[in-house]
Amino acid sequence: MAGEPKPPEDAAGSGDERPVDGIEFDEDFVRGAEVKEPSARARMLAEKWRSQAPEPQPWRSDEPPAGWFWSKARRRKRRKR
Repeated sequence: MAGEPKPPEDAAGSGDERPVDGIEFDEDFVRGAEVKEPSARARMLAEKWRSQAPEPQPWRSDEPPAGWFWSKARRRKRRKR
């Protein structure tokens, strides 16, 4: 019939091996790739930074994280004394 799809020429069972059948896709193969695609996060940040550069931030802040000094854990220790 004219409306039925034809099976692909390299379908399984045709006896022909595809060129990728003999390649083992292990970690050495993946890491040896010449071209590496950036991660989704890297692509997202690059797109975001094209329109607006990130704010400079210090490597280490002189101040402790917000709420550190008066945290619940420190309160419990003070009550035990």
